Amino acid sequence: MCGIAGWIAYERDLAQETTTLDDMVRTLTGRGPDAGGSWIDGPAALGHRRLAIIDLEGGVQPMEAATPDGRVALTYSGEVYNFRELREELRGRGHRFRTSSDTEVVLRAYLEWGEATASRLNGMYAFAVWDGRAQKLVMVRDRMGVKPLFYHRTADGVLFASEPKAIFANPLAKPVVSARGLREFIAFNRPPGETIWDGVAEVVPGTVVTVDRGGIRSHTYWRLESREHTDDLDTTVERVRDLLDDTVARQLVADVPTCVLLSGGLDSSAITGLAAAHRTAEGRPLNTFAVDFTGESAHFVPTGVHGSRDADFATAMARHAGSEHTDIVLDPTSLADPEVRRRVVIARDSPAGLGDMDVSLYLLFRAIRERSTVALSGEAADEVFGGYGWLHNPAVQQGDTFPWITAGMIGATPNTQPVEMYNLDTLIALNPLETLADHYATAVAEVGRVDSESPHEHRMRVLSHLHLTRFLRMMLDRKDRMSMAVGLEVRVPFCDHRLVEYVYNTPWSMKTYDGREKSLLRGATRSLLPQSVIERVKSPYPVVQDRRYAEALQQHAKQLVGEDGPVFQIVSRDWLAESVKAAPESLTAAARNGLERALDTAIWLDAYRPDIRM
Repeated sequence: MCGIAGWIAYERDLAQETTTLDDMVRTLTGRGPDAGGSWIDGPAALGHRRLAIIDLEGGVQPMEAATPDGRVALTYSGEVYNFRELREELRGRGHRFRTSSDTEVVLRAYLEWGEATASRLNGMYAFAVWDGRAQKLVMVRDRMGVKPLFYHRTADGVLFASEPKAIFANPLAKPVVSARGLREFIAFNRPPGETIWDGVAEVVPGTVVTVDRGGIRSHTYWRLESREHTDDLDTTVERVRDLLDDTVARQLVADVPTCVLLSGGLDSSAITGLAAAHRTAEGRPLNTFAVDFTGESAHFVPTGVHGSRDADFATAMARHAGSEHTDIVLDPTSLADPEVRRRVVIARDSPAGLGDMDVSLYLLFRAIRERSTVALSGEAADEVFGGYGWLHNPAVQQGDTFPWITAGMIGATPNTQPVEMYNLDTLIALNPLETLADHYATAVAEVGRVDSESPHEHRMRVLSHLHLTRFLRMMLDRKDRMSMAVGLEVRVPFCDHRLVEYVYNTPWSMKTYDGREKSLLRGATRSLLPQSVIERVKSPYPVVQDRRYAEALQQHAKQLVGEDGPVFQIVSRDWLAESVKAAPESLTAAARNGLERALDTAIWLDAYRPDIRM
């Protein structure tokens, strides 16, 4: 997996800036605990932190290739799952390989095809190539945005990194947040290419960004395109199964211990079933992990959103698949630990998180990392196959904004915050809904129309597109940040672009052919699953219900109320003071989310000391 960083400065020799480069790279140690490296050639400085996954000895980075016309160097993060096929093709074209790593395949592919290399890769990746022959930097990000990549324009070049914190380790970049950035994290909406930080952009998924003395340019090498679906239902189900099986097989390849994240839902169970079949054929066991909470079996109360406990279904699926299963049981003290919360906020570079769902994910990944280095996840199935309950709600289908925002307004999602938690003057000044309509109109305009589809089918295509190009990217960023903070590589088979393209163009009537959500996925993997999982109603990532967690939140918030910090430029002190007085069991999900957001915001302000300009 790894973390990357670099600095291009056309007006200076960066050989004099090794200390600054080292400072940038050091912030990414969590992403690459195994090794670090740097490479400098005149105006170009590349840095790397390595998490060794494939070819543990040979995949050292940054990796260089000498050519008659100049040096070409690569700093690379991620995995390319078709690297073996590409290596054979490149060998046929005369390339010689010193290692068995996918890193060298990407470097040699660039030497052969240049920027067109991007369209040949199947995987999750973010990398930068310094091409000394043309004195240019080429930054590439995978199609779905699984791996992050950010950059900051300077007076004579650019800074880039896997995370903004690495960019801010360079004196040329300062953490500045304007009304635009604050508006985006309050509204839970981030347009492609933007971040909460002024001057820091992200490489848009499916995009190549080129930097040379003439400036910065970008071009899109992949986007979701609308096409006619001509396969019948049986063929479609079979095609989905074939694509998933091939994808899981590719993503099980590693030279380190590999496992599957198993929640007991349809998505993770499908991945578990497919992975178990491959492991059985190899004569090897499959390890699976799930998260649970202390005392949850005795105290779980079904809600309108979380109707069942994951642990029961995860156990049933593990038994069915024959996996070696472990429940990671978390207690309220760990979940409420201020130091853990601080690590989570810093890992995200933002207070725009999901509260205890982020904390528990971080702790889950930290525990898994003690036993495995790679984990396969069911993330993205809801976006690909239409699994969110709100997508099946007529009010959301007919809404005139992003569906998850409509869902929050009607109480169909647990991640809403009370608007009254924000400082009223700041809220009025920001008016977070002001630009939402423009962002929504821009997003909808990207969706192509198929002549044969009905108005309802097209509307559901639009909602699918919004989830795949907006909502999913936020979820992938969350999973990447929490996993890489502890050096765990999480792979997402449902983000294989071949599968995404195929299912995106499948009509909504096929996606719901059995009258339920994710019909295609259920049909494609039914033979691998126990009946209890097949019939289980969709349940989101779990939240802790223990009142002791809410009590701890209130105690920490009470301390915050007594201080005079910058957090109250954003958060309402009166609202926070009232919230800490409430009985813990009476706190609504939204109120608890508000407490978490207030604490996260205070941590973020203390850690980054941003210059806030409203």
